[in-house]
Amino acid sequence: MADVRVTYDPVVNAAYVYFTEPQVTVPSAHTYPCDPIDVDGMINLDFDADGRLIGIEILAADTKLPRYMLEGAERLERP
Repeated sequence: MADVRVTYDPVVNAAYVYFTEPQVTVPSAHTYPCDPIDVDGMINLDFDADGRLIGIEILAADTKLPRYMLEGAERLERP
């Protein structure tokens, strides 16, 4: 199974799951917000210009992702 990069910002309780190679930055061409009522929160799917899923943003991440994933996530530093 491929490694997946996950970042987490505990200050705003948001995580991002990347489906791109770590050294490659792919700009999002389209964001599809999932219905917050259906998912009981806010989850955004990011797609590239070719329609490939490149990442998922998860708000209120501590209620949506398993604890082990957040504990192992790369912490984002704030200035």
